[in-house]
Amino acid sequence: MPVITNIDDLKRIYERRVPRMFFDYAESGSWTEQTFRENTSDFEQIRLRQRVAVDMSGRTTASRMIGQDVAMPVALAPVGLTGMQHADGEIKAARAAEDFGVPFTLSTMSINSIEEVAEATGKPFWFQLYTMKDEDYIRRLIQRAKDAKCSALVITLDLQILGQRHKDLKNGLSAPPKLTPKTIANLMTKWAWGLQMLGAKRRNFGNIVGHVQGVSDTSQLGVWTAEQFDPSLDWGKIGKLMEMWGGKVILKGILDAEDARMAAKLGADAIVVSNHGGRQLDGALSSIRMLPQIMDAVGGDVEVHLDSGIRSGQDVLKALALGATGTMIGRAFVYGLGARGQKGVTEALEVIRKELDTTMALCGERSVGALGRHNLLVPQDFGGCWQE
Repeated sequence: MPVITNIDDLKRIYERRVPRMFFDYAESGSWTEQTFRENTSDFEQIRLRQRVAVDMSGRTTASRMIGQDVAMPVALAPVGLTGMQHADGEIKAARAAEDFGVPFTLSTMSINSIEEVAEATGKPFWFQLYTMKDEDYIRRLIQRAKDAKCSALVITLDLQILGQRHKDLKNGLSAPPKLTPKTIANLMTKWAWGLQMLGAKRRNFGNIVGHVQGVSDTSQLGVWTAEQFDPSLDWGKIGKLMEMWGGKVILKGILDAEDARMAAKLGADAIVVSNHGGRQLDGALSSIRMLPQIMDAVGGDVEVHLDSGIRSGQDVLKALALGATGTMIGRAFVYGLGARGQKGVTEALEVIRKELDTTMALCGERSVGALGRHNLLVPQDFGGCWQE
């Protein structure tokens, strides 16, 4: 077995083991993929201040996110189709997160249902909500999350319409997938993945199929989902969803200071600075580049997390040093899941924690709560000189 020393090691195994359409689903952005690329490359522009002759003993990466104790300030982000990356993928990722001591977020577009994940785990997880036109379905979905004792509702704000992802269209990724000679040939080479999927609890969208009138199987799902994302979502509707939930709410998809102020004004427990992993508005600035501006706008009013582009513990440290309270990883844990199942997710988390801990020590800090701008060297023009 290869020695795993970084997230890219898992990514290489993942690419070999998972069908191309599902690899490309995770490893792609919209249109030219400029934002997708810059989400990671912009982290490289930020440098670290090395400090010496500092007591590095007794270090801890432990922290809190929306009042919850965490082993490190990293949550598993909601990722659709996780159960197609590995059989029972959501269940395996949730178990790995629970054992490690970090939050897991279940996507509305998951394969395993809310109930299946709740049955397979012992601690509450977060549930991510896409706003859809079918208000009755949304009410019932929120109630299902309440019944499963989910500890937070993560409302995604940046998917009112679906950004075009060229790779998905070319691969025929849809519900159900379009099987072309090319995709069939690729699927035939992934026999280990196929054998695992034969034993999976389910291979359709567990939060939707059987819970929506007229959608009793995967063949009917494509039309429903294509028509359901709500382009009329506004702050008033978001407020009503928060009231309907009645518990802790995280608003995900904030990339503008004005929107951050509105989210804080609504009373969100946290916001997630995110551009949906570069999968929606191509040409938008990276999450890490927008973080300082958003911290200046609302840093004292609401907890701020960062998502999109994190591939290492050093990336986590840089986000925390710029003011974020927590972070979310999506692709980084999916690489581990596709490569090695639950063990791979644990390995991804272990890699990130070790990198975070070691880097923190070499920067002269013993806890993540002590991190700040004093640990970084940030280019003077990092925020950019942009004109509206």
